[in-house]
Amino acid sequence: MAIDACVSSKAGAVALLAVAGVSLTSIPAAANGATARQPAAEVQAPAAPGTARLPSGLTALSWMVADADTGSVLATKSPHRKLAPASTLKTLFAVTVLPKFPAGTVRRVSSADLAGVGAGSSVVGVRQGSRYTVGDLWRGVFLRSGNDAVHVLAAMNGGWRTTAQEMQETARKLGAHDTTVKSPDGYDAPGQVSSAHDLTVFARAGLANEDFARYCATPRATFPGTGGATQIENTNRLLVGSHGMTRYPGLIGVKNGYTTKAGNTLIAAARRNGRTLLVTVLNPQSKQYNGVYKEAAALLDWGFHTAGTAQPVGTLHAVRAADDGGPLRPVAAEIPAADARADSSWRSVLVLGAGGAGIAAFGLGALLARRRQARDGGGRRGGAA
Repeated sequence: MAIDACVSSKAGAVALLAVAGVSLTSIPAAANGATARQPAAEVQAPAAPGTARLPSGLTALSWMVADADTGSVLATKSPHRKLAPASTLKTLFAVTVLPKFPAGTVRRVSSADLAGVGAGSSVVGVRQGSRYTVGDLWRGVFLRSGNDAVHVLAAMNGGWRTTAQEMQETARKLGAHDTTVKSPDGYDAPGQVSSAHDLTVFARAGLANEDFARYCATPRATFPGTGGATQIENTNRLLVGSHGMTRYPGLIGVKNGYTTKAGNTLIAAARRNGRTLLVTVLNPQSKQYNGVYKEAAALLDWGFHTAGTAQPVGTLHAVRAADDGGPLRPVAAEIPAADARADSSWRSVLVLGAGGAGIAAFGLGALLARRRQARDGGGRRGGAA
């Protein structure tokens, strides 16, 4: 059995989708992103008469509510404040690395793969000498926030430092200029920061990849263990309904996190009545149990009540369709309907952008994979185990 299967030229490519009703001109350009640098920490929210008031009791240092379909920012607080992101940074890791290796690629884990996993890290239970598929490892990343799984995937990608550099490059291409990557798993590291704006951008780009969307929406799965497969559960309490939280209606991901420096962090995406919203909440100061989930749920409720009736306060950067700074294009991916099980039904189409004539849209992942293959002369193998 091959230990590390060769990545084919089609690795990570998201299927080309013909997206009806989308035009390039309707996508807001980055230059006019109304969430551009604003030093003040004041909340930016619609002020028109009759607009619903924001929820009371919001204590997060920074947060954002955005429409994933159009990129409109509905409300935000300190969107570019640079804060420790914790495991929400794994969204950028996935956007960067996930497209490169097919889910069936097998890796036998070496001691070098697991070197440097930080003390106190969340882990899924990857064992040296054991074999795992790439799909197993990504389930470990998304469901259990396993830093051990991140280390193995980063080793396959050329190493820890190389992966951090590629994540930094991906962030810049997405217009996410508040982010500095030092540790790809989100573990606290000097100088590592992101922002509510950037994390929302990463989640939006991630949902454009059908594999990312499926993994982040999976509430439960099996993971190989020494005594056989074990059951793992997603640590996102709004997704699974655990630890005193009920499952948020229509939730489809994305990622939660916690470190001593970052506090509690969360990016949550939900879909209702054909509309998909993204909420990012960083470091609530209330110290209330489940505070990050409660504040995110309250902002989602507000967003669904307000979306479509109030003037947005800004826009997110659109995803670029070419590495050379080509025209901005929307990307598309399937996401589950609000009343469907996240790990089974995938019916609704998420369109990142809106407008007139239909065009063909590529996923960001396929573009990154193609760029890497062109640079390296083909697919990358994982290092010998």
